[in-house]
Amino acid sequence: MNETDITQLWVYLSAKPLTGLTITLVAYAVGFWLYQKSDRNPLCNPVVIAIALIAMLLKLTGTPYATYFEGAQFVHFLLGPATVALAVPLFRQTETLKRALPVIVLGLLFGSLVASASTVVLAWVLGASPETLASLAPKSVTTPVAMGIAENIGGVPALTAVCVIATGIVGATLGTAVMNLARVRDWRARGFAMGVAAHGVGTARAFQVNDTAGAFSGLAMGLNTMATAVTIPFLWHWIFG
Repeated sequence: MNETDITQLWVYLSAKPLTGLTITLVAYAVGFWLYQKSDRNPLCNPVVIAIALIAMLLKLTGTPYATYFEGAQFVHFLLGPATVALAVPLFRQTETLKRALPVIVLGLLFGSLVASASTVVLAWVLGASPETLASLAPKSVTTPVAMGIAENIGGVPALTAVCVIATGIVGATLGTAVMNLARVRDWRARGFAMGVAAHGVGTARAFQVNDTAGAFSGLAMGLNTMATAVTIPFLWHWIFG
């Protein structure tokens, strides 16, 4: 089979929705295999590897993202049920959640505000535009909500989406090491911190490490999403008019 035949075959396959789905699953399978081979090293995060593989493939083949997403949207659809399914481990941790409620509330308030404020202040010091600052403010919540918040306060939703994904990847990759250095041993605290700082990607990583950490990370992700959706637009319009 020569290069022309391969090109024609790819053009044919790329027009089929099933191709995008297959590419997504294969890329993640490769990423997870490498993750296991590395003895579950957080630097070999399967999500990061899958993103890199898919991005390279689309770039090399000149395939538009919209074409790829026609098939990948089936996986995207499952994000909703997967998020709702986080209620199961949370239910199993009901008694633990009740005992830790005061700490959870304080952790949520400080974590949510610091996650946004630290990023905005640093970007402002570096000379970022108001539009960029608004795009960065909601970077620690799940992508659809973050994009909506950014649009509401004058940001660029597309830039926000990139920042959210980058935040989740960095948090999932370095979060465990940072908490080890800080000597945070309680799985509840570790999971909650991961959920507040790194949303869904961080929660997936937390579940890989410990079930209790995953449950608290899922709780933090949900609560932080609601808190940020309410506080950031209010504070932004109050401060910047």
